[in-house]
Amino acid sequence: MLKEFSFGFGDSEIKVALPEERVVNVVEGKPAKAVLDVEAAVREVLNNPIGTPPLKNVIQQGDKVVIVASDITRQWVRHDLFLPTLLNELNKAGIPDEDISLIVALGAHRHHTHEENVLTFGQEIVERIAILQSHAPETDEFVYVGQTSRGKDVHMNKHVVNADKVILTGGIVHHLMAGFGGGRKAIMPGISSYSTIQENHSLCLHTVVGQGVSPECTVGKLENNPMHADMLEMAELLKPAFLLNAVFTPEGQFASFVAGHWHEAWLQGCKTANEIFGVPISGKTDLVIASAGGFPKDINLYQGSKTIGNSFMAVKSTGVVILLLECRDIMEPPDFSGWFNYDSLYERELALRKGFTVPGFIALKLGYMAKEVPHIVVSLPQNKEFFEKAGMLTASSLDEAITMAEKIINKTEYTITVMAHGANTVPIESI
Repeated sequence: MLKEFSFGFGDSEIKVALPEERVVNVVEGKPAKAVLDVEAAVREVLNNPIGTPPLKNVIQQGDKVVIVASDITRQWVRHDLFLPTLLNELNKAGIPDEDISLIVALGAHRHHTHEENVLTFGQEIVERIAILQSHAPETDEFVYVGQTSRGKDVHMNKHVVNADKVILTGGIVHHLMAGFGGGRKAIMPGISSYSTIQENHSLCLHTVVGQGVSPECTVGKLENNPMHADMLEMAELLKPAFLLNAVFTPEGQFASFVAGHWHEAWLQGCKTANEIFGVPISGKTDLVIASAGGFPKDINLYQGSKTIGNSFMAVKSTGVVILLLECRDIMEPPDFSGWFNYDSLYERELALRKGFTVPGFIALKLGYMAKEVPHIVVSLPQNKEFFEKAGMLTASSLDEAITMAEKIINKTEYTITVMAHGANTVPIESI
């Protein structure tokens, strides 16, 4: 019996009828209730935190408090909706606004404009407290705080290091390299120096030159992840006083907040994020058909990389991945698309080892995934050359892609995984 499935493609949909008995996994996110009263939810976790006393007992009158907050590239965290409550609770604990500052955890990203501060944190926050920016290349802004067990020298922003109390904020989602975002990422790369970021991120590369990326640095993986382990050691050097992180629904609303100890509370948040976005599958399949979910999640390959990374987790090593990615802005962003101009993966890797960037890492990882398992992309006709440079096959329609995949798989009773919202769903193989 055939069953119809729909996949987002830009602003449209592509439908296909598949043999129902061969569709082993349909990977869809779980519904999650949105927080209706953000202020009440934030107050609740600040007063009943995980692993620490309530915020009012952690902070003492006279403390100079620094709040570390994500930059505009993480605007979806919606700091503007929960930071006012955090400030109000600090005020109640005896800390006036003039003793509180916010530092924008830019990492190596560019500075914010005033307008971007307002957009990211809200007009109230901008008017109430001082806002500083931690920009990794500004070497005189960073001080040495120690070394990790992997021999990585750690330099952090002096304004954070010199604060009496540091509060980390942010959002928890799955992360391509660090397993999960949020938590310690506010420190590394957030308020770390450029050299420290490079040292830490280099752990995402294979220990053997020429072997590409570390298999341990991947989505949803914390155990034995060297990048994550190094980040934890860096955070421990700073010893933040408190953490407030948000977890989200598939629609991007607040699902819950966690607060308290910078590591313990964050781990609980990771567990909740995994319950919402991690989807158990009964096993890997011969064919995975995946869409990002349409525009804007498939606006370019950089955005589409989330879908590719997630779908790769559901395919057998002998299988094929079919991707439906419109990619109307295929050459954006340039600091990602330029990485596909190297003649080989080896050259791409050597360049990345000389100067690590996250877009470069994603480009290298995509190349190795495509080398390991054939990827067939259904996209706009003009994107054919770009995808071929990226090491992927192309097809003009989903029917053509399935025909191509069947020839590669070379068996009639092949199994299928369907991922219609591949950008937001992480397949987890059942044990």
